[in-house]
Amino acid sequence: MNNAVAGFSKLSKTEKINWIAETYFSNAEEALTIIRNYWNSDEKLQQLHDEFIENTITNLYIPLGIAPNFLINGKYKTIPMAIEESSVVAAASKAAKYWASRGGFKTTIIDTEKIGQVHFTYSGDSEKLHAFFDRIKPKFFSETQSITKNMQQRGGGILDIKLKDKRSLLEHYYQLHATFETKDSMGANFINSCLEQFAATLKEEAQNEKLLADGEKLEVIMSILSNYVPNCLVRAEVSCPIEELAEKHITNPQEFAERFLQAVQIAEIEPFRAVTHNKGIMNGVDAVVLATGNDFRAVEAGVHAYASKNGQYASLSHAKIENGIFSFWLEIPLALGTVGGLTSLHPLVKFCLEILENPSAKELMEIVAVAGLAQNFAALRSLTTTGIQEGHMKMHLNNIINQFEATDEERYLIKAHFKKTAVSHSAVVEFIENLRKQTK
Repeated sequence: MNNAVAGFSKLSKTEKINWIAETYFSNAEEALTIIRNYWNSDEKLQQLHDEFIENTITNLYIPLGIAPNFLINGKYKTIPMAIEESSVVAAASKAAKYWASRGGFKTTIIDTEKIGQVHFTYSGDSEKLHAFFDRIKPKFFSETQSITKNMQQRGGGILDIKLKDKRSLLEHYYQLHATFETKDSMGANFINSCLEQFAATLKEEAQNEKLLADGEKLEVIMSILSNYVPNCLVRAEVSCPIEELAEKHITNPQEFAERFLQAVQIAEIEPFRAVTHNKGIMNGVDAVVLATGNDFRAVEAGVHAYASKNGQYASLSHAKIENGIFSFWLEIPLALGTVGGLTSLHPLVKFCLEILENPSAKELMEIVAVAGLAQNFAALRSLTTTGIQEGHMKMHLNNIINQFEATDEERYLIKAHFKKTAVSHSAVVEFIENLRKQTK
């Protein structure tokens, strides 16, 4: 079957969804109903969503949850989290409540430097290129004045530009490696605009100064920001005397602290464990990044690169026991914004930022890091005490019930049964099937 289509982007929204329904579904009307059921009833709001991306046909909703009681640097925060995975919001909330009575979370902004690069090749003499760069470096700043003016007024701008020789990795390859401060914006458009001007200045000055001898070439390959921002760092931490770790599931706090420490140490040296360990951190991080209209894919890529900075993928979080004090912390790179992009367009993003009391980009970095640390603590506490599946499967029970379209009466009986019985997919399915046999 040939499902190719010409000029799809030029079709109207109605024509697009009709083509989808008629091409891929045996019951086109049912498909159309599903698509339309997820449209927003407010036409202006739906149009806003339609224009975020291309070829929009409908909306895919992700639940927006709330995790309260986060005590961060002495102030309580309620954190919005957009995520579809069961138990994440509940686990974060439990960790928040747990640490609120033990001094709360402490955070530190280590740095906020962003990075962009102009990638180019040059076949001439390296020393000549370095001398040329030193002469024209001021022009990179002066010729981007129109771009940087507003950012400079907010205290940001271009921090530095360096010429990097990368020929040991790739023939004739050099970089203009630039660093930026973008204040409360994530800064992608600002950085990319600066970089493109750097590239234009580089090429123009190479001609003006007659850098290239016969047969020599300077070619700009691309100009683009980097989502790896190892100097845009935030630290989040918790600590308390070991005896204060005690609670319902931690009757021997010393033993718990030691097991917890070992669990972290395993993730520090074993990549197979580290990936799952860090995925748990990103459950918290991504949920807040998404709720606040930031780019979780960029954050994910940068964070995982940072986890590999020493040559092997390793845990992002760390723990220690010292002088009777248990400490648990992480440092992660986060390039976030609270102005520009979706933050000023998406009504729910603006709503979430208001819940967070309209934080600066630095404050949002702190909140996101805390959500990641809380999620990691909750997962490790479960893993080293009761096991992670007990709580997770209880939260997953609703998904299984909905999958089988249980009636209200069936839902009540299922939940009552599994209050005292271990939840597994097969056990729930068996119970539903037996229940329905009895009522036939």
